[in-house]
Amino acid sequence: MLDIAEELDRWVSQGREFAVATVVAVGGSAPRRPGAALAVDRDGTAVGSVSGGCVEGAVYELCRQALEDGVSVRERFGYSDEDAFAVGLTCGGVIDILVTPVRADDPARPVFAAALAAAAKGAAAALARITDGPTDLLGLPLLVHADGGHEGGLGGHPALDRTAAAEARALLDAGRTGPLAIGAEGSRCGRSVRLLVECSVPPPRMIVFGAIDFAAALVRAGKFLGYRVTVCDARPVFATAARFPDADEIVVDWPHRYLAATVTDARTVLCVLTHDARFDVPLLEAALRLPVAYVGAMGSRRTHLERNERLREVGVTERELARLHSPIGLDLGARTPEETALSIAAEIVAVRRGGSGLPLAGARTPIHHDSGGRPLASVA
Repeated sequence: MLDIAEELDRWVSQGREFAVATVVAVGGSAPRRPGAALAVDRDGTAVGSVSGGCVEGAVYELCRQALEDGVSVRERFGYSDEDAFAVGLTCGGVIDILVTPVRADDPARPVFAAALAAAAKGAAAALARITDGPTDLLGLPLLVHADGGHEGGLGGHPALDRTAAAEARALLDAGRTGPLAIGAEGSRCGRSVRLLVECSVPPPRMIVFGAIDFAAALVRAGKFLGYRVTVCDARPVFATAARFPDADEIVVDWPHRYLAATVTDARTVLCVLTHDARFDVPLLEAALRLPVAYVGAMGSRRTHLERNERLREVGVTERELARLHSPIGLDLGARTPEETALSIAAEIVAVRRGGSGLPLAGARTPIHHDSGGRPLASVA
């Protein structure tokens, strides 16, 4: 639901009634991950997607029916070998869909509205909904804020609400959406209720060090991937808004000094394009000791070897050096700044999703890596 929050927030502000179909569980080569959503309003307008087209028509009708009935339903779609014309996923996967109506008379509408408003403006919030449990609890929402406060409820069970809020906040801290299993009364035994926790967090950061031509193309690629992009360079003549109009932020400072002062987290990617030892060594010495998602550095293989020796001289360990992606990017034969940016962006995605970087044709690796489809937490 939160992945289409901006559109649904507008629908709420316009007083429109709608139903939302959300992917709550997947198996096999399913095209979309938990949290992917399709919404349909009273006029039949649809936004979003749950399968990339395979079962959209059937899910659309489920939304229309749920909006009329005012009742949440859960349906499973998979591939049928017996009937090639049956509604299902041609890729062979399985997806479970939760359809939740959000009508004007729904007591939970204010909770959904608050969750959508938070996600639309980029605030941190987690929306937990019951996806498997007693029928009368299906789809009930609990909104959890970054400070641990929560609103709504999961059927009048305060212990369940408290436990769900605590576990949802843990997922929110990690910026992850996924299923959660807990006891029906919030106890530490039994698994009779399952939830989907959708997390809205500010976009992850990409910090590009080095205001060179390749950086301008990488900024555009980073924005395309959904990062909040900062360009940092100590040279004010190069670090300008005119040269980097797509950047969210331009900083004129020594790279290592800026890195020490700014906020990073486990989703942050650091791209070092300066390939100058004066900047690279103190910057990478600090970067390789931070718990960030990715550290890459541009340069030839000779530059890479010389830089590694300089880093060892200042005390960087072999384990820390092993985190460095250098020369930066995948081997695409890139020449232009745009091709080089694509190479770097592809490597970042592969690292983030656990991909191999190999061609899919002829490979035996899965197309969709299971980085978010299995339960992320359980309370027993």
